[in-house]
Amino acid sequence: MKALVKAGRERGLVLDDVPKPEPGPADVLIKVTHAAICGTDLHIYEWNEWAQENMHPPVVVGHEFVGIVEAVGEQVDDIETGTRVAGEGHIVCGHCRNCRAGDRHLCRSTIGVGIQRDGGFAEYVVIPARNAYPIPDSVPDRIAAILDPLGNAVHTALSFDLVGEDVLITGAGPIGQMACAVCRHAGARHIVITDVEESRLATAQQMGATRAVLAGAASVRSAMDDLGMTEGFDIALEMSGSPDALADILELVNHGAKVALLGLFDHPAEVDVNQAILKGLTIKGIYGREMFDTWYKAVAMLNSGLRIDPIISHHFALDDYELAFDALIAGDASKVILDIA
Repeated sequence: MKALVKAGRERGLVLDDVPKPEPGPADVLIKVTHAAICGTDLHIYEWNEWAQENMHPPVVVGHEFVGIVEAVGEQVDDIETGTRVAGEGHIVCGHCRNCRAGDRHLCRSTIGVGIQRDGGFAEYVVIPARNAYPIPDSVPDRIAAILDPLGNAVHTALSFDLVGEDVLITGAGPIGQMACAVCRHAGARHIVITDVEESRLATAQQMGATRAVLAGAASVRSAMDDLGMTEGFDIALEMSGSPDALADILELVNHGAKVALLGLFDHPAEVDVNQAILKGLTIKGIYGREMFDTWYKAVAMLNSGLRIDPIISHHFALDDYELAFDALIAGDASKVILDIA
């Protein structure tokens, strides 16, 4: 079968012909129809420090995908062939304390699809049946292909009560953009988002941001004054991985505010922790999705009017993957869908 492979410990990917995978007793074989490129895939493509530490090529990449179940293992009795599914990209052990307590997203032995095992940038992928999430007919393929990153946005934003609250989002990548839509859908009052790219901020405004602030060129405090905010933000969602953005959050949030951290930092961030202490902040680290409550909430919001289409900027055939990655690296694309079948 055709697959996009991280073949060696160097920059780039290879479109190769690899054996079609076989499902194990508790697995499903999925014929992939659409997949989406994630920031993690860019790290893998560019072979940065994170990728070098977390991958051992060769590996078929890709963890955001949707497709049709073509075969099931002999132990699988709750998913039928022909079912359209998306894949939860974190495979957990199932027997550690957190897994047994229902907190599978906190499993200390998590394996990443498309990172530590073969993923979905291919004609077929195998995952455990428990990781396959059936998709209702109301959700089109292009949206089903990005339920994984939407889940990141949902998990982050819905960690705290948003109704009537003022929210600061730092980082207007696709997940930050979707977080704007989720916050707006869930009843936030003002949503201010920051980024260094004007095009990203423009999309974030389409997604529900009240104000978009170009970092380094404008002031968040000016936006707060313009909105009549006098006490700081009630909730902050850090999605940039920028130490400067995190420092801004600690300065700009109100006493008793709640802060969710999703963005990964390239290096340790130095911040004034005294601000967090003296303000009595609640700080929560976010990793992945809460399985599978986040998925249920994401689909429910899509079915009740949540709109995330503006983040999808391009479609490419799998054969044209180089063009897709070039567009993302150049900043010309937001979310790219690879049409596979």
